Formats: sequence, C-alpha cells, structure tokens
Amino acid sequence: MAAPVSPLPGLNACLNAASAALLVLGWAAIRRRNVEAHRLCMGGAFLCSIVFLGSYLYYHFHVGSVRYEGPARPLYLGILLSHTLLAVLVPPMALRTLYLAWQGRFEEHPRWGRRTLPVWLYVSVTGVVVYAMLYRL
Repeated sequence: MAAPVSPLPGLNACLNAASAALLVLGWAAIRRRNVEAHRLCMGGAFLCSIVFLGSYLYYHFHVGSVRYEGPARPLYLGILLSHTLLAVLVPPMALRTLYLAWQGRFEEHPRWGRRTLPVWLYVSVTGVVVYAMLYRL
C-alpha cells in the first residue's frame, strides 16, 4: 500500500524553509568565524534539501504535475521558471562546495560558497513561495 501523498507539499515547504533558515544561520556563523556552527548548519541545510528532493520526487511520481489556476498566473510562472532553472544548479554546486570543505580545500571552498549560497537560498525561498501560491492562495 502506498503512503498518502497529501501532506507532502506542506512537508516540502517546511523542508525548504528549514533549509533557507539553516543557510542564513550558517552564513552568519562563518561571518562570526564559528566554523563548527557553520559546518552543522550547512550540513543540516544539505540534509533538508536531500529529504526535500526525495519527498518532492515521490509526490510528483504519484500525483503528476499540479497546475496553478490562481489570479497571478504570469507572476507564478515567472517565479516557477526561475526557481526550476536555478534548482537544477543547486545539487552540483552544493556538492562541489561541500566536497571542497570536506577535503579541507579552504582556499577554493569560500569562492564556491559565495556563488552557491545565493542560488541555493533563492531556490529554497522560492520553493516556499511556489507552495504558498499553488496550495494556499
């Protein structure tokens, strides 16, 4: 018997919000030179994103695509398009950034992090916006 899928969009939005919060906390931690807090926050953000991806794929495998029929369709589609295009970049960028840190390559890691963070944060925040527009408005 398949698991019910109706709670998954809400869970996915929570995972995106948690990822965004952890990314901001991790950025703030490294700005304060708190490497351990930075490591934990970024690892947590990555874990939230991995769980999100599994849940998202499971949901859409069972439900298919969900069409937005609200009053702000052009706005929704613009946000969705930018979100989707950038979401494709997040896994390789995040993996590369985390790999560099794991390898102790701290000359390259910050350069990648400065590029990865804004893309990953945008995708996490717009994921919550897409959810709100699609399921709550």
